[in-house]
Amino acid sequence: MTRRAIAVIGAMAATGLVLSAGPAHAVKAPADGRPRAAEPLVPVTPPAAAQPWQPRMGAAVRFARGRRGRIAIAIRTPTRAWHWHANSTFPSASVLKAMLLVAYLSRPSVRFRALRASDRALLAPMIRRSANGPANRLIGIVGLPGLRRLARRVGMRRFTPVAGIWGASRITASDQARFFVRIDRFMSARHRAYAMTLLRTIVPEQRWGIARVRPPGWKLYFKGGWGSGTGGVENQVALLRRDNRRVSVAILTQHNGSHEYGKATLRGIALRLLAGLKRAEAVP
Repeated sequence: MTRRAIAVIGAMAATGLVLSAGPAHAVKAPADGRPRAAEPLVPVTPPAAAQPWQPRMGAAVRFARGRRGRIAIAIRTPTRAWHWHANSTFPSASVLKAMLLVAYLSRPSVRFRALRASDRALLAPMIRRSANGPANRLIGIVGLPGLRRLARRVGMRRFTPVAGIWGASRITASDQARFFVRIDRFMSARHRAYAMTLLRTIVPEQRWGIARVRPPGWKLYFKGGWGSGTGGVENQVALLRRDNRRVSVAILTQHNGSHEYGKATLRGIALRLLAGLKRAEAVP
């Protein structure tokens, strides 16, 4: 090392500058010349994992117990299930039309071809407006064996189709929640988007109960059944979906006394079940 280089290093040391072993930069020493105390290490706490959402079954059941008539509740996610009287059977009313939709689209003569205008003329009014005429025709096409085959695929345990008066078919909340949580998986990929659009675009005048309390940000696909509108039967089954999260709800009621009373029962139960879902970051 030359005498000039030694002199430069000495001058830098005298003024309190040190050379970094990394990229060339200077670090200023403390003004009083004493070594600076090391800063204390602060432990970094990782953010808490999001707690999986759960339905407020307790609140929903307390509300249901104060309502008139028979009531059954089932709610599911892909890996969890919550039930109250969910294995009791009820008349299906028009909830059966969702099963008719999937059973028809699953027929070998339909699943691999494009839908015709005649197909859409049956399916769209049956689901969106709950028209009975198309359902009568589809029952003749699908038949009770077709409904039973679908029930076996889904894993329904207590489904009983009824010939003639199809709305008297027997269903359970447990079976219907199991069906709706994966309803799109039970139909062919070719017709899936069309069928789900129908279930998402029920006409405004039939959007009561669950549809009135849909959490913002969640897409709702559902079907209701209300018999003759006297309150004898008021049913709703739904799938709520957001990204890859999904929650199904089945609320079956009987002997409500009036249509309006039954709608209020559906809304009150759904409101309590789905509390907190809007902010849920994780669904089991």
